[in-house]
Amino acid sequence: MKKLKLILAFQVIALVLCLETNGFGIIKRTGSSNFQDRPFRKDSIPGVQKIKDIMIYEDSQFYSSFPSIVKRPNGELLLAFRRAPDRKVFGEGHTDHVDPNSYLVSLRSKDGENWSKNPELIYAHPFGGSQDPCLLQLRDGTLLCTSYGWAFVRPDGMLNLKKPHFVNGGAVFLGGYLVRSKDGGKHWEKPIYPPHIEPEININPMGDLVPAYNRGALYEGKSGRIFWAVAASHTPGKTSVHLINSDDKGQTWNYSAPVAVDDNVSFNETSVYETPKGDILAFLRTAGFNDQACIARSTDGGKTFSNWEGMGFKGHPMNALRLPDKRVLITYGYRHKPFGIRARILNQECTDFKTAPEIILRDDGGNGDIGYTWPVQLDKKRVLVVYYFNTENGTRSIQGTILTIK
Repeated sequence: MKKLKLILAFQVIALVLCLETNGFGIIKRTGSSNFQDRPFRKDSIPGVQKIKDIMIYEDSQFYSSFPSIVKRPNGELLLAFRRAPDRKVFGEGHTDHVDPNSYLVSLRSKDGENWSKNPELIYAHPFGGSQDPCLLQLRDGTLLCTSYGWAFVRPDGMLNLKKPHFVNGGAVFLGGYLVRSKDGGKHWEKPIYPPHIEPEININPMGDLVPAYNRGALYEGKSGRIFWAVAASHTPGKTSVHLINSDDKGQTWNYSAPVAVDDNVSFNETSVYETPKGDILAFLRTAGFNDQACIARSTDGGKTFSNWEGMGFKGHPMNALRLPDKRVLITYGYRHKPFGIRARILNQECTDFKTAPEIILRDDGGNGDIGYTWPVQLDKKRVLVVYYFNTENGTRSIQGTILTIK
């Protein structure tokens, strides 16, 4: 495996593959890929060592992406991801990040290295394709999985849609939803549609204001309240992030506060984290800000947030995992040359984000269409970071990296 490297400067060569407002784009024609281990040497971050990269799921007929993962109380790992046809099977020249046959599916593993082969269906939206399944496991074992959808409306219907609406890749945005499971993901209940939040201006194909949505990790706080940072198109072509919360295990949601709103910078795919002291943190993806990661902090339980600020490095979207010693592992995709997966370890309250050294987990990505990391603790010392990946612009697959962190 490749040495983990400490870097102190940014790469400045950008490859823009995504729309500013939502992280979706058109991808070049895909091909086959071969997964190969890479030579390993000791890392340069004391106490952190990369063990191996693993292939979790790959099928040349499918575009597999946007994973999330949880560890069940019985030790089983449950991984969710979005699977859609790789459009080359139809002789098409490119694959979009929206597709009418985009479904939420899951895999299982007992050890993080050996995975079930045939994905189980979580949910297929009746009106379009679904995106970015984000898992949250509550303390009582209940599973939540958030997502959002796109409807493919024919030309005669497009003429009748209420405005404003958001169109991408020939599809109209449906907004967000979530599903719940009380039996470890074997069965999923009917979808719950969160409320529309006032800053959102877009209307869905059915003529209703879109329900709240976003891609990113939710968090169950010490009180049992669930925090969800959702996006809103508050003006055409620009998004902001707002906090909503639930006190009944995700069945109903209430608006809490704006998290990050700016006249020039867009904010979207955001993960939430509660520190040991009780601060609520939002790790923000940006557009129009030179691809820089940003953070916003609430010291009053999410009622208000301080002004957002740049974290001093490029990368998106981010995800946070509390380590056994209460430090925080931040992971993210790096969509610049050399394309790959990166991480940092922050202190307990996440105040050292500008000085924490950067860890390069991988730098062998085929292009910028990679990332969307999600870490999970395997045991007291080992962490698995999952993400989607490609090499040489080949098949998009779900892969992972196992680390030891002392």
